[in-house]
Amino acid sequence: MTSGTLRTLLIVAAAAGAVSVAACKGAANTADNSAAAASDANAAMASANSASNDAMAASNAAANASATAPMNATNTP
Repeated sequence: MTSGTLRTLLIVAAAAGAVSVAACKGAANTADNSAAAASDANAAMASANSASNDAMAASNAAANASATAPMNATNTP
């Protein structure tokens, strides 16, 4: 795995953790907690979307590099 892939996995895991923590908070004031949970979920979703975009960009870069690489690097034209 590349460092970019590991970074993406960490971001997604952090986002999932944030959603989990937001969902498990005590309910002292339901309206306030719902708003906070929604805010946390939105932030987690934004992080997950960013991580997904980073992963897709990395995948595209790898595919492009693979497509332009010579079939056998030891052969010269």
